[in-house]
Amino acid sequence: MTAPAPIQKHTFQVFRDVPPLRALRREILLANRTVGLVPTMGALHEGHLALIRQAAAENTDVIVSIFVNPTQFGVNEDLASYPRTWDSDVAKLEALNAELGQATTNQDTTTSPPQGRITAILAPTAQVMYPTVPPSSEIDGDGSFVTITPIARRLEGASRPVFFRGVATVCMKLFNIVGAERAYFGQKDIQQTVVIRRMVKDFHVDTEIKIGATVREADGLAMSSRNVYLGARRRAVGLVLYRALKAAEERYAAGRTVQRRAILDAAEAVTQQVRAEQEALAPTQRARFEVDYISLADPDTLEELEVVDPAKGAILSGAIKMAPLEETVPGEDCGLGEGKVPVRLIDNLIFAPRA
Repeated sequence: MTAPAPIQKHTFQVFRDVPPLRALRREILLANRTVGLVPTMGALHEGHLALIRQAAAENTDVIVSIFVNPTQFGVNEDLASYPRTWDSDVAKLEALNAELGQATTNQDTTTSPPQGRITAILAPTAQVMYPTVPPSSEIDGDGSFVTITPIARRLEGASRPVFFRGVATVCMKLFNIVGAERAYFGQKDIQQTVVIRRMVKDFHVDTEIKIGATVREADGLAMSSRNVYLGARRRAVGLVLYRALKAAEERYAAGRTVQRRAILDAAEAVTQQVRAEQEALAPTQRARFEVDYISLADPDTLEELEVVDPAKGAILSGAIKMAPLEETVPGEDCGLGEGKVPVRLIDNLIFAPRA
């Protein structure tokens, strides 16, 4: 059976299947061009676009994957409600390609390499990505999976036990399909970057992993596809995580301590204060949240640290769960899902090594 031809309606090609994309990859390779892969699940925001710009600056061709991966969602998690915004995603990528094309026009290629552009979107079906046994979301479910332990059991993995199994599996598939010289991930999902780097090293995958800085809103909120569910009230309170991490970072940066307890006490003081403030409000005004974890961990293993080695640094990270709104008022901005969808927020800051 002949594979379907790529859809050509844009400045880039859209591929639904593997063989035609691999044919394009061979053409790029024979032309001595390079590929940067930006894996996404769609619902694109400025954080994704920043990674694509980075990929375009370092490669002649950029391939963006858009695939809502079922294996990284647990049995009771939000696969069905994950935002799917194909039309707006394509429009954003078209606008970005126009931006990149304009940059190429204005570029002096005698002093710097040519600006790359988005060449293709890989938007496969679940059947294409999982062609034999339908993947299971059960912890001990059947399927062909890649597991990276013990890293994948820590932090996010403690609350979402199949998440990193799904992430590692789909990334291994994407790396095998695309054969990119480089793949780009955001620092916001810091544990994901540690898992993927370990996987690439352990399995000798010939793809360099590049990490882009977390892109934030003006008030510091880390950009995430799930932020569309927050609405105004939960968004304002959701800043508690970033504020807590900044308080801990400031205590460490001041040079007064490298002790875990003293550093994390600063973060916990912020979360406890905001929780008390919210509990004092009426149900029509408050936004309740739970702190899942705040971690101070080794940058390579994600093992919790009792003392930070300044020569090595650390990863300070956290997760909170914004509960559904208890009561709403007419005309209130409740976000997508009318404030009924719980929202998990993650964030992190890096304690860079000190000389």
